[in-house]
Amino acid sequence: QLQLVESGGGLVQPGGSLRLSCAASGFTLDGYVISWFRQAPGKEREGVSCIRSSGTNLTYEDSVKGRFTISRDNAKNTVFLQMNNLKPEDTAVYYCAAKRAFLCTVVPGRYDYWGQGAQVTVSS
Repeated sequence: QLQLVESGGGLVQPGGSLRLSCAASGFTLDGYVISWFRQAPGKEREGVSCIRSSGTNLTYEDSVKGRFTISRDNAKNTVFLQMNNLKPEDTAVYYCAAKRAFLCTVVPGRYDYWGQGAQVTVSS
């Protein structure tokens, strides 16, 4: 069964850090671009960051630049999202998504596989 499994979400105080993991099973992430999306209550899903198979990354969301870092470990078949200096407005369900492609895309409908989502809550 081909799937992405996320972990690492939780409750954190403003200014804190979390690291999300996205592990693939049933297929190898080599050759795939991986993006992190997030969706807050009542809002549309938005792209956060993307990483290509080569390791080149792209940040879609201006508000996370300098705070969030995407990385991948192809040997572990896992992609990470390190989130530092978290703010209440970062509260959302975070999803990883994979697309067999060379270039990143911020369009959710173009991704082939999705994780189940990880809740991130930033609150004092």
